[in-house]
Amino acid sequence: MTIATQEASSGGMIRWGIVGTGRIARRFALGLAHVPHAQLTALWSRRTEPALAFAGEFGGEVCASFDALLASGIDALYIATVQDSHAEYAIAALQAGLHVLCEKPATINKPQLVRVLDVARAEQRLFMEAMKPPFYPLYRTLRAHLDAEPIGEVGLVRAGCSVPGVPDDHPSLSFEHAGGALLDIGVYEMFLAVDWLGAPREVQTLGRLGSTGVDTFASLNSQHERGIGQLFCGLDLHGKGDALLMAKGGHVTIHEPWWNPARATIRYANGRVVELDEPFEGGGLNYETAHFCELIRAGQLESPLMPHSKSLQMIEMADAARAALGLKFAGE
Repeated sequence: MTIATQEASSGGMIRWGIVGTGRIARRFALGLAHVPHAQLTALWSRRTEPALAFAGEFGGEVCASFDALLASGIDALYIATVQDSHAEYAIAALQAGLHVLCEKPATINKPQLVRVLDVARAEQRLFMEAMKPPFYPLYRTLRAHLDAEPIGEVGLVRAGCSVPGVPDDHPSLSFEHAGGALLDIGVYEMFLAVDWLGAPREVQTLGRLGSTGVDTFASLNSQHERGIGQLFCGLDLHGKGDALLMAKGGHVTIHEPWWNPARATIRYANGRVVELDEPFEGGGLNYETAHFCELIRAGQLESPLMPHSKSLQMIEMADAARAALGLKFAGE
C-alpha cells in the first residue's frame, strides 16, 4: 500500500487527477466540489491552452506530461479522454499505484477490459467504470422502494436515446477514436438491461453505419438471465426518452432523461400509483465520485453497485452488436 493510499484510507483528503479537459471533465470537476474531503490536485491534456483554462477555473496543477500527472502525488485518476485511449491510460495509472475511475465505456472491447481488470487485481487497486445512473438518489430510492414494496422480478427493460445533429468531426462519429452510438450512448441502455435482468445470453441487432464508418443507429433485442431487453441508441434521429421496467405485479417508468434520473412512476397491477421525485445536485457525477472515494477509504477494490462483472456484461453486448453490424476498429 502506498503512502498516498494510506492517507486516503485513514479518512483524509483524496487527491484527484484528471486526464482530458473536455465537457465530461468539466462536469466531473463541477461535481467534485460537492464531494467532501476530495479535491482536484493535478491534470493533463494533450492541448496545453485548454488545460490551463481548465485549471484556472477549477484549480489543480497542469502537468507537463501524462507521466508527470501519474507522479504528481494524486491518489486517484479520472479518465475523461476519448474512449480508444481508456485502456492505455487505465493500465498505466494502475501500474503507477493509482485508483482509477474511468469514463464509460471503460474500454472499446472485452479483451481490453479483461487486460485492465487483470492489472487492477495484480496491483491491488480500485477500478470502476464511471456509469452514473445507479448512484443517483432517484435510482437508489427506486431500488429501496421495490425491495420493500415489490412488483415482482423485472422481466423486460425498454430504454433508448438518440441524439441527431452531431458534427462529422465530433469524436462520437470518429472511427479512429472508436466512436459510434453503441459505445457512446448504447452503453447506458446496456447497463440498465444487465442491472435488472442479469448477464446477456443472446443479442440480436439491427442498425446502420454512417459516412464516417461508425454506427449511427442500432436497435437491440437482448435475452438475459431473467428477461428481455429492448434497447436503441442513435446519432441521427431524435429520441431522448424514458425507460420502462416491467414485472408481473406492475411496471416502472423512469422519466426522461432516464440516464440522469430524477423522477419515476410505479404503477402496481392493482391500480396503485407511487410517484418518486428525487432531485439531484452537483450535475450528478458527484454521486459516483463520492461512492468511489468511500471505496478507497474502505480499502475496497471493486464497487458493489458497479462491479467488474457488470462492465464485462455491458461490453459483451456492445461487442456482439458491433459484430452484427460488421463494425471493427483498428487492431481488432
